[in-house]
Amino acid sequence: MNYITRSYLALGLWLFILMSVITSCAPKTTDPGKYSDAFIPVFNKTNKLFDLNNYEAGVKYLDSAFNLISKPSLDDKLRFYSYHFVYNKKVSHNYQKCLLYADSMLAIANKSVNPEQYSRNYAEANFAMGDAYFELKQFNDSYQYYYQGYLTGKNYVNKLALGDYTYRMGMIMYKKSHYKLAVNYFKDSFNQQVSINHDFPIFFRKQELLDNIGLSYKHNNQNDSALVYFDKTLSYLDKNGGQFKERSALIDMARGVVYGNKAEVYIANKSYDQAIALLKKSISINLQKGLDNQDAEIAEIKLGQIYLDQRKNDSLYTLLFNLRNQLDSVKNPDAEADWNRLLGNYYLQKRDLEKAISHIQKYNWMKDSIAKSSILLRESDVDQQLANYEKQHEIDTLSNNNKLQMIYVYVATLFAVMASLIIFLVYRNWRNSNKEVRTVNLLNEQINQKNTELESALTELKDSAREKDRILRTVAHDLRNPIGGIASLTAMMIDDDYTEEQKELITLVKETSFNSLELINEILEATNIASVPLNLERVEINSLVSNSVELLRFKAAEKGQTINLETLNTPQELYISREKIWRVISNLISNATKFSPSGATINVSVTEKDDEIIIAVKDYGIGIPEKLKDQIFNMFTTAQRPGTAGEKSFGLGLSICRQIMEKHKGNIWFESNAIGTTFYISLPITGSDTLNTSTQKAGVPMS
Repeated sequence: MNYITRSYLALGLWLFILMSVITSCAPKTTDPGKYSDAFIPVFNKTNKLFDLNNYEAGVKYLDSAFNLISKPSLDDKLRFYSYHFVYNKKVSHNYQKCLLYADSMLAIANKSVNPEQYSRNYAEANFAMGDAYFELKQFNDSYQYYYQGYLTGKNYVNKLALGDYTYRMGMIMYKKSHYKLAVNYFKDSFNQQVSINHDFPIFFRKQELLDNIGLSYKHNNQNDSALVYFDKTLSYLDKNGGQFKERSALIDMARGVVYGNKAEVYIANKSYDQAIALLKKSISINLQKGLDNQDAEIAEIKLGQIYLDQRKNDSLYTLLFNLRNQLDSVKNPDAEADWNRLLGNYYLQKRDLEKAISHIQKYNWMKDSIAKSSILLRESDVDQQLANYEKQHEIDTLSNNNKLQMIYVYVATLFAVMASLIIFLVYRNWRNSNKEVRTVNLLNEQINQKNTELESALTELKDSAREKDRILRTVAHDLRNPIGGIASLTAMMIDDDYTEEQKELITLVKETSFNSLELINEILEATNIASVPLNLERVEINSLVSNSVELLRFKAAEKGQTINLETLNTPQELYISREKIWRVISNLISNATKFSPSGATINVSVTEKDDEIIIAVKDYGIGIPEKLKDQIFNMFTTAQRPGTAGEKSFGLGLSICRQIMEKHKGNIWFESNAIGTTFYISLPITGSDTLNTSTQKAGVPMS
């Protein structure tokens, strides 16, 4: 594997830390649409730690320092998530967490306040989503997000975004062995970034693009062109590298990579002395701590092949012995495979057939494993996918244009009808008496009154919509990110050494966090929950209710409360959605703890009656006032009240519970008085193919 292939698999540390901050990495930046003054020193120090390959310390410092910033800007938050994205992609290789951080970046980008900020952040976030899906081998999703980033760059004339897109397309074509197409994409990406200021990220990307063009030519057997571009790369580094003295180690690393790539051309031309000299220079550079040790290992494999071809067995054995120690500390699957191949051939020349066969078999097995990992990519038709996205975009554009034209036609027709009506009224008024004039005036007054009423109603609807948006933003902003952090943290903690009891508690926290994240997503879609299909399965109801109670005992204990549970005498399975019914039960118990005083008792019972399972949650709290009883199941109700300890309520939980029960053909109702409230839910006992319609209950019926 060479530098270009590995750079795509990781997409380079610089792709998201340096390229995404190209317009705002200088400490003197004061543009309010970019980094805040409080975040600039945090960014600089984190960048420095990452430059030194001290990623763990960089992320820890970033987390602690960022928490001290009272009002981070949108760009501050996006860069915070992008650092975590890069860390999980480059260091921990946790691509599911990469997807979560990329999704957070996309949410931040959608809040951008001006076109320049939107085009910069939205393109970066989409490319991050695409890279995460690419690593997860979900290539269709990856290409779609890449295309969205491309559209952003195209629509806003954002050359940096366009350059990032064509760079990725070049890398994909290279990995699919379409080297001619790869050359075209790399050249386009270079040209798209020619006019951008020479900050270090752009400088580093340009030298990489020149080197990638040379590699593509080499693999296409155009060795003369390859040498031209390798020399261009070295010349570019020499000419411009002096202005970035603080990054001299990275520039040396880039030279070492180019030396190794250029040596391959000399090997193909059988100019072994020149190839050996370049490979030794490359190895001496990138074997240094903190530089590209994997590239150095690849260069050693190339040098070993020359020694094998020239039958310099002693030199070959010494090189392979040293390389073995390096591979034990710096993992490199491709170099590991070729190490076995070279050692097998060494033993073959020594006529030690047993050892030779053993190492060659290991080589074949490892190469088969590596080849399988790229099968999905080679089978994916990126050209067809992008063509489909382009056609769909054109169809959407035409559809929107047609809709707009139809609106114009309707408006013109309406005006024509209104004009005809006015002419008729004027003519009739001219012919008729003053009585007719008064009649027309009266009609006009009535029309004006109706218009006023309609305008007032429209204003109320707009106010209602704004209130709904405020609630949704509050939920997404205040809950999603911290719960996502808890979920990610506990998912990482679960594999550490803990006692069984501790692991059970961590598992409970993890499951609760993920269920809560899904609940937040459903809140955001609460208005159209009826269109979402249920994931039905057979669930033992005693176990489900017990699980909900156990998870909430800790919350009740914080207020000195006790939860008593009474279940069915025998197990009973229901055909329901486990997660959604769990949420209904948990919401009712949570409400009971919220609106009950400290030290109170909460009773939860499961009973069977008339082919139904009835679950009751009874508290001895503050009760529900008569004037609020008709409102509590409404979406975005104004009936929300603080809990007995000041707990905040958003007034959405019971509305979502009602919708979930409706989809299960069940019921939810309550009974309340001055000494407390009891909430009931009923679920039909049915088979897997039917759900019986339940009857209305007393209290507040569902509609």
